[in-house]
Amino acid sequence: MNTTARPFICNGKHRKRALLATAVLALGCHFASASAASLQISVIDQTGAPVRDAVVYATPVSGKLPAAKPAAAIIDQIKRKFVPMVSVVQTGTAITFPNKDNFEHDVYSFSPAKKFELHLYHGVPANPVVFDKPGVVVMGCNIHDSMVAYLLVVDTPWFAKTDASGHATIDNLPADSYRLTAWHYRLVDTHALPAQTTAVSADTKASFRLNLSAQTPE
Repeated sequence: MNTTARPFICNGKHRKRALLATAVLALGCHFASASAASLQISVIDQTGAPVRDAVVYATPVSGKLPAAKPAAAIIDQIKRKFVPMVSVVQTGTAITFPNKDNFEHDVYSFSPAKKFELHLYHGVPANPVVFDKPGVVVMGCNIHDSMVAYLLVVDTPWFAKTDASGHATIDNLPADSYRLTAWHYRLVDTHALPAQTTAVSADTKASFRLNLSAQTPE
């Protein structure tokens, strides 16, 4: 019995199929990359200074959002401070609040978007807190009054927080028309958030000028 393997001969039909498969794959990659956009954001205050910890989020003008995926986040307590002080998450996110100090904290919030309390504890609480409503959540510690943190919960998965230079990027944004909304914990008018509508494609830029209250000394 001859067990010698025979070489595969690529005839015209096989060659055409291979070329067609390659072309389809390349076309799919092209459209995938073309449909994903990057939004470059810059935020300044009324004096022209860059604004750190500003949140900008994008909501499709059509109102159609992808189904939310389970997500998790962490807000630490380190040296009597919440780290980070400002966070943004999508509705439904479960947040854990590890206490990394060597003394107890009692984390709470009375905000309408989420009322909760984690009674005196060390280490990591047994259960995370699920933030299931959009809105601003202001958090504190019942033991240390100087501790404060701000959490913005949004329905959209597309958001970003500015760095010290006032810049942020929202990546993997499907090309579409969006309503961009800006928020900062020191906004003078919190009832009418600054917003603008823009068509996002490829690399798009957007800027905001916010009217902020004076920074409170630590």
